[in-house]
Amino acid sequence: MSCLAYSGDMPPFSVEALFSQAELASWLAVGLVAVAAAYLYGTHRLRLRGDSWPLSRTIVFLGPGLGSIALVTVSGFGAYDTTLISVHMVQHMVLSMVAPIFLALGAPITLALRTLPGRPRKALLSVLHSRVARILAFPLVSFGIFVVNPFVLYFSSLYELTLHNGFVHELMHAHFLATGCLFFWPLVGRDPLPGRWPYPARALLMVLSVPFHTVLGLTVMQSATLLGGDWYPSLHLPWVDPVADQVTAGGVLWAGGEIVSVAMLAVLVGQWIQQSRREAARIDRQLDRLEAAETPPLGSLA
Repeated sequence: MSCLAYSGDMPPFSVEALFSQAELASWLAVGLVAVAAAYLYGTHRLRLRGDSWPLSRTIVFLGPGLGSIALVTVSGFGAYDTTLISVHMVQHMVLSMVAPIFLALGAPITLALRTLPGRPRKALLSVLHSRVARILAFPLVSFGIFVVNPFVLYFSSLYELTLHNGFVHELMHAHFLATGCLFFWPLVGRDPLPGRWPYPARALLMVLSVPFHTVLGLTVMQSATLLGGDWYPSLHLPWVDPVADQVTAGGVLWAGGEIVSVAMLAVLVGQWIQQSRREAARIDRQLDRLEAAETPPLGSLA
C-alpha cells in the first residue's frame, strides 16, 4: 500500500498520481472486495427468503464506507502517505472519521445476525454481549480513546516508527479505522450495541470532541519541530517544503474535524427526529387500541 522508499524523481502529488500510483493488486484491495462481496451476499440471502433490506444501507456501506477507505489507501493517496504529511492527514481523517460513520450506517452487524447460520450467529452474539464489548462500546471509553490517541501518536516516537516500519505503518491504518468505529458506531450506528446513550447525550459527546481536533490541528500547525523527525527532509523532494506541508496538515486536521463534526451532528439530529416520530406513531397506535377496547360494540347499545 504505502511505499517506504523513494527516489528523488518521484513526481509531485496530483490528480493524475491518484491513478498512476494506485496499487489495485494489494492485499487491502482484495480485502475490501471480499468485505463488499460478503455484504452483498448477505443482502442476496435476505431477498431469496423474501425479507427486505434498505437499499440506502447498502449504498452508504459500499460507496462512502468501503469506497472512501479504498480512495485513501489503494489509490495514489496510499503511495504518498509517507511522502507528504498533508496526504497522511487526509488519510487519517477519512479512516478515523469519514469511513466509520458510513460503515456504521450500513448496519453490517445487523445484516450478519439476520443471515448467519446458528453457530456463527451465536458466536457473534456472545462477542456483542461480552464484557470487553460493553467496556469498549461505552461512549466515554470510546471517546477517550478517540481523542487521546492522535496526541500520543504524533507527539511521541510512534509516528516516526510508522514511517520506517511498513508493518507498523499498516497497523496504524487499522488503528485509525478501529478507533473511529469504536467512537461512531455507538453514536450513529443502527446495529444492536450494549449501553447505547440517548440522542441528546450522543450529540453532547460529539460537540465535546470538536475542541480536541482544533487543538490538535493548531498544535501541528504551530509546532517548531517536524513530525516524524528527519524523515521528510531526508526524502530530498524538490517540489515540497516539509515545514509548509506540515502547516497544511494541521489545517486539514482542524478544518476536517470541524466539518465532519457538524455533519455528524446533523445526522444525529435527523436520527433523533425519526426516532421521535416512530415513538409518537407507536403511542398513537397504542392509544387507538385502548380506545377500541373500551368502546362497546354498537349491537350492545341496542
